[in-house]
Amino acid sequence: MDKTENKTVETTANGTAPRTANFGNGPRGRFQRPQRSFGDKSKNPRKPGARGTERIKPEYDQKILNIRRVTRVTKGGKRMNFSVHMVIGNKKGAVGVGTGKANDTSLAIDKAYRSSKKNILNLSLTKDMSISKPVSAKYSSGRIVIMPAKGRGVRAGSAVKTVLELAGIKDVTAKIISPSKNKLNIARATLLALSVFDKKRAGSFVKEMKQEEIKEKAENNQE
Repeated sequence: MDKTENKTVETTANGTAPRTANFGNGPRGRFQRPQRSFGDKSKNPRKPGARGTERIKPEYDQKILNIRRVTRVTKGGKRMNFSVHMVIGNKKGAVGVGTGKANDTSLAIDKAYRSSKKNILNLSLTKDMSISKPVSAKYSSGRIVIMPAKGRGVRAGSAVKTVLELAGIKDVTAKIISPSKNKLNIARATLLALSVFDKKRAGSFVKEMKQEEIKEKAENNQE
């Protein structure tokens, strides 16, 4: 006769054995969880230090003024592009305005960022991060006036406020004299007015902006 061992099995009210889950170190059961080590960051990709790299802070802060979808009708059909106007700055006296145009929004943003870096201004501000005298400028249909106002903060609107904040300028009052609502022209007029405080590019900045505008018009005509 075969020798058998007596085993006691717990039963439920229905007379069936309860379902158990094996979480121990024994053989893998039906509900056993795979063992995983959370001590090593390289084995846990969800943790920020998993790959051993840290996010590098960009050189300039950026803000998009406007994104437009431009459609051009040709013999072959419609060609759609995206136009991006952007302002960049480090909030320490450096600021620039640029545009970019491409078939994809991400490419247009990259082009606008590179264009803004070409037109960067390094302003010489006061100790309080303000301007030393009132300035005014006119670019295309945009015309503005910027005046120092001690203890009042930045009192400006539209694209002027964006340019002043990214440049790090404080305690100024700006007013848009022209009725134009074109943010790009207003931003360029602001940059043109602030170019007085950049000793290296004060005289040549107007010519550079005009040359860039001519290039933009030529590219638009080719497309």
